[in-house]
Amino acid sequence: MLEKNNNNQYSDIENNEKIIRKTKLINMKKTGFSFPNNFKKKTTIEEINQKYKHKNIHELEALNITVSIAGRMTQRRIIGKASFFTLQDIEGKIQIYIKEKKISSEFYQNHFKKWDIGDILSVIGILFKTKTGELSIYCHTLEILNKSLKPLPNKFHGLSNQEIRYRQRYLDLISNKKLFSVFKNRSNIIMAIRNFMIENNFLEVETPMLQNIPGGANARPFITYHNEIKTKMYLRIAPELYLKKLIIGGFERIFELNRNFRNEGVSSRHNPEFTMMEAYIAYSNYNDMMHLIENLFKNITELLFKTNQIIYDKYHFDFSQPFHRLTMKNAILKFNPTIILSDLDDTNKIKKIAKSIGITIKEFAEDGEIITEIFEKTVEKKLIQPTFITEYPVEVSPLARRNNINKNVTDRFELFIAGYEIANGFSELNDVQDQKNRFLNQMHKSHKQEDKNIFYDEDYIEALKYGLPPTSGLGIGIDRLIMILTNQISIRDVILFPTLRPSNK
Repeated sequence: MLEKNNNNQYSDIENNEKIIRKTKLINMKKTGFSFPNNFKKKTTIEEINQKYKHKNIHELEALNITVSIAGRMTQRRIIGKASFFTLQDIEGKIQIYIKEKKISSEFYQNHFKKWDIGDILSVIGILFKTKTGELSIYCHTLEILNKSLKPLPNKFHGLSNQEIRYRQRYLDLISNKKLFSVFKNRSNIIMAIRNFMIENNFLEVETPMLQNIPGGANARPFITYHNEIKTKMYLRIAPELYLKKLIIGGFERIFELNRNFRNEGVSSRHNPEFTMMEAYIAYSNYNDMMHLIENLFKNITELLFKTNQIIYDKYHFDFSQPFHRLTMKNAILKFNPTIILSDLDDTNKIKKIAKSIGITIKEFAEDGEIITEIFEKTVEKKLIQPTFITEYPVEVSPLARRNNINKNVTDRFELFIAGYEIANGFSELNDVQDQKNRFLNQMHKSHKQEDKNIFYDEDYIEALKYGLPPTSGLGIGIDRLIMILTNQISIRDVILFPTLRPSNK
């Protein structure tokens, strides 16, 4: 009951303040305020701090440096005819000192003192240090650029609600400066990946996001409708088949770094709209792709963090070392000591193991599908150190080439770090008849299981008839990789505006 009363109290205070602030803006407009936009910001607060924080009082006096900055007023202390306030931009904050006699009594009393926390201001002044050694600006020119009509959340009780943090990310950024460094790192990581690929002679390409058939993965698509051509269309679930058509067309080293969309669950590991990089190399195999990933991760950690030692949650990773490698069956044996290899070659024993760990076996499920479910249920989350899992069953790898020795598995890998699937790659299936048969088998099984997410891509089969060179392909989940590299536990914390349920207003 007390908490409810407190919430009502906060709500009443905020509503009253919004009315006061709105009235102030109306009065400002009456006296000529027109949302000025001619101020030119010359530097950032962080640049000022880095450049001058080591100067002492006398050095700054001798330099007599004028700076021109802008940002939000986040704190203020009025002491009669002088005031201190804090100005904050996206990277830092600095103390501003203002005296009534410096900017005029009329401006100080009738304008500055009526401004509010959250207002956006421009400041021009001289750098100095206080007696306590705090770098500050002695302001001689001050202007309000925009009025904040709502109080910042931390003025009363902070922005503690997790969903509000995601839904109103702008408030989260204002009140949590550490968040900016996460998204700055995200931008730098993506740029480093792109630069690495280009420096290794890959060509960046773009393929359709709006597709007639959602191919390249087994996932529920988002569906839309094109009014002009009167047909149903789909947001892509993967760019894979288009990229392989480009390899058929003669490209040899290509990548695409862009968004995919899957109409599926939302969790700390999944967002329906996500960023992925896919890459393809002609005249290569899946071993080459595993080496590429190791080199990529080593390169970007050295470049951005000056070390290959990365801390994520309670784990420590060394990206300078080769990653572990295990076949899917060996991984199951490693983490399930009661299972022996021969069990995974016996249909009845495979089903018995699956049922014993709570797996519901779908009708018409084949051995390879059940083995994969056993792996996902008992192994995935235990793969903490970077590990390539290889030899995925053919039944769950419809686009991957069969292994030369064991035709029941494919030349495919998935990379796991901290229990997350980070990447998926394989030697591409370029036998057109095998590919056609797998597509048809998928379609046949999907009809039996009433799965409407499987499509037969006739155009891709037609392209394969012209010959796909020996090729390897790779997909990296960029959002999950950024989670690892920035030590964020939820995927929502590395996506500026994650998918949320509609607000119940």
